[in-house]
Amino acid sequence: MLVPFFSGYEPHEQDLMKSFSGITNANLLGTDHFGRDMLTRIAYAIQLSFSLAFLTMLTSAIPGILLGVLAAYKRGIIEKILVLFSDIILALPGLLLVLLFVAFAPGNFLYLYLGLSLSLWVEFFRVSIAKTKSILVEPYIESTRLLGFSSFYILKKQILPSLYPVMLTLCAFAMSTAIIAISTLSAIGVGLQPPTAELGSMIVELMPYFEEEPFLVVLPSIFIFLLVLSLQLIAKKDY
Repeated sequence: MLVPFFSGYEPHEQDLMKSFSGITNANLLGTDHFGRDMLTRIAYAIQLSFSLAFLTMLTSAIPGILLGVLAAYKRGIIEKILVLFSDIILALPGLLLVLLFVAFAPGNFLYLYLGLSLSLWVEFFRVSIAKTKSILVEPYIESTRLLGFSSFYILKKQILPSLYPVMLTLCAFAMSTAIIAISTLSAIGVGLQPPTAELGSMIVELMPYFEEEPFLVVLPSIFIFLLVLSLQLIAKKDY
């Protein structure tokens, strides 16, 4: 969203006369083999990776947390069905599950997004069900029930606030996982496809020119590292 304010280029704008022009006042990080401005493409790629990871995290966290709380609260057949479903998902390696979805339409983010969300929601479900069960046996929960407060009140005022710190940490880890998965799948040719400005696909595009411009090949990797590192530091923060 802020890219147009500091860059006068479009991410797909080509100028073959400026191929590998190096760092100049007009191109602060140089240009690639098609003469596209690297600063603009990196900025758009970071924006894309973060946005897709955030969307994936949200659609994993919300159902995962709510279903975990529901299973812990209701117990019985509902808990058994949800736990069985999570066990089935957990039995498949996360990357394999995503690849199964992506196989339907390589390069289509919808299937990539669905696969990632389905593989990531299990963590939220497992942690939320375990944490909720431990909260429900606390004396203050029983006191609140005896005072006549509704289940919705207990959920809103006591259970969800107690889940907040650990779920925030899980959200940061989920976004890190999503960013790495999106970049990895794009790099092996089944994720987002060129000319989309995406960090993983940019590395593969520039790899044949590693001897000529090693800096441009390493540049997207540096930003993947910085994105994941920043999220890991947030995840380790004490709340």
